Amino acid sequence: MSSAAGGGTALPAGMQGEVAQRILEDLKAVERGHAVRAADDTLRRRVQAIKAYQQRRFENSYADLLAERRYAAAVGFFVDELHGPQDFAERQAQIAGIVPTLVWMFPREVVDTVATLVALHALSESLDAEMGRRLRSDSVTPKRYVAAWRATGRADDRRRQVDLTLSVGRRLDLHTRDPLLRSSLRMMRGPALLAGLGELQHFLESGFEAFGSMRGAARFIAAIEQREGALNAALSGAGGLDGGVLDQLPPVA
Repeated sequence: MSSAAGGGTALPAGMQGEVAQRILEDLKAVERGHAVRAADDTLRRRVQAIKAYQQRRFENSYADLLAERRYAAAVGFFVDELHGPQDFAERQAQIAGIVPTLVWMFPREVVDTVATLVALHALSESLDAEMGRRLRSDSVTPKRYVAAWRATGRADDRRRQVDLTLSVGRRLDLHTRDPLLRSSLRMMRGPALLAGLGELQHFLESGFEAFGSMRGAARFIAAIEQREGALNAALSGAGGLDGGVLDQLPPVA
């Protein structure tokens, strides 16, 4: 069995090219979306408004877990590193620049997590951009958010977005229970910084620390699965903007 640098199981040689290609395709999709928004200031503003509103929505939906020390770091990680409105261009550029190296330099478990993260980011960017096109104002209200969400007509992609989010969470929860993998990641800090992978290393270490501090993420992951699934079902429902949907969303941004 081959090992990645720093320890851990490496990807089989036959899979390295396949995984690298998948990561690169998702990163290219994100880059194309950024280029489109850069050329359209109205779209850029509205997508940013959607992202900021969704961050507030996530914080609102998980306020109870944010208030608990055990779960606060994990909720913050999801809000800031997975669903935040900030620009992840530097992290994306680092991943894109070293994809062939990534698939053999890092343990397989880490590579699979990065691949899932990139897939989630590409899908989220696509959905946010589509909602930005459907939004009729630079400000987001609950009613405008629901209308834009439904106008995209991409309920299946929303379910996949939740599935990918859960996958990242489950992978991190599993990884943090592996002392060898956690040690391997810490050992990678120096080589990663020398290789220009500081943002990627920060993301991975932040995730490991956040999930490690929970000492078991079952409740957190179950909350995401239940709450995001329920919200998606409500948002996908036919009919008007009933109060049950609007009550799950924060006030005007």
